[in-house]
Amino acid sequence: VLVTGATGLVGAHVVHCLLRRDFKVRAVVRSKTKAQKMLDSFRELASRLDFYFIDDLTTPGVFQNATKDIDGVIHIASVGRYSTQSQPLNYQVADKENELIIPAIKGVQSVLQASNGTEVRRVVMTSSFGAVLDMARDESTPYTYSSSDWNPITYSEAADPAATPQDAYRGSKVLAEQEAWNFVKTEKPQFDLVTLCPSMIFGPVAGMLSSPQELNESNRMLWKVATEGSSSPLPPARFNFWIDVRDLAEIHVQALINPKAGGKRYIPVSPEKFNYQIVSEIMLQEVPGISKDSVSTGQQSLKHHINLEKADMEKDFPSVKYTALKKTVTDFMSQ
Repeated sequence: VLVTGATGLVGAHVVHCLLRRDFKVRAVVRSKTKAQKMLDSFRELASRLDFYFIDDLTTPGVFQNATKDIDGVIHIASVGRYSTQSQPLNYQVADKENELIIPAIKGVQSVLQASNGTEVRRVVMTSSFGAVLDMARDESTPYTYSSSDWNPITYSEAADPAATPQDAYRGSKVLAEQEAWNFVKTEKPQFDLVTLCPSMIFGPVAGMLSSPQELNESNRMLWKVATEGSSSPLPPARFNFWIDVRDLAEIHVQALINPKAGGKRYIPVSPEKFNYQIVSEIMLQEVPGISKDSVSTGQQSLKHHINLEKADMEKDFPSVKYTALKKTVTDFMSQ
């Protein structure tokens, strides 16, 4: 199995999950240092792990040799300035089109073109809930999102210099995922496609973490709650959807091997809603030795009228056991 973005939060857990299930894994990484870190983290499983080194996901033909003897691809990497998730997500880009949108599309094209005409039978792609939600929707009105929903943002809107960095990022996820589905429709490759659109992804890092600066955007919010002080406001929680990274990794692997999943789009989500007030209370009550003065506190409500359709996930991934938010937060803080 070829895994792009293998050293990121999700990617490293996916690699670990695959290795534990006795798959052979080819991890796409940017440096020998990152490869060695992964080998050190998964030492007992390393005999089934090899590496493919790249500098830039968007270089034409960069994956041409990577897919040799590969049966399945899990494409997790976000492209652009943080091309393999080796750097934390940074919304602050100077040129939205050339740093976010075009690289996201080219990265997908590069992976799918290299997979076409090979032994690859399935590609699983990590998209985002940002490719599902409609930011213009009236949030006071009850609504249940489903996998058939698409963020209506257009290329020109996402690339507009006046667009917010967040909208440009969401636009890049929409356009990259649409590129993948269009490729399958027009090229009719020998593989089928599954896309996963998670929202906030929390949980411990697989392996060593050098500093909080290496955290993904979601975990960085947990760290802010834990460290910014009781007088600091809680981060906003516009939506209450989340998933533990370990559960998401398991879903990636099941999506690769489950015959029912081919050609489908899913929104993996915990059945338990979250906000940062709940996170703060867990930290204060459950994390040993944490200073009460360091933890942000405040009041936040849950939006019970905004929901996600879970029927497809429940039907096609019935064996997934979701981690409780309390365990996710305490496991993260224990690192």
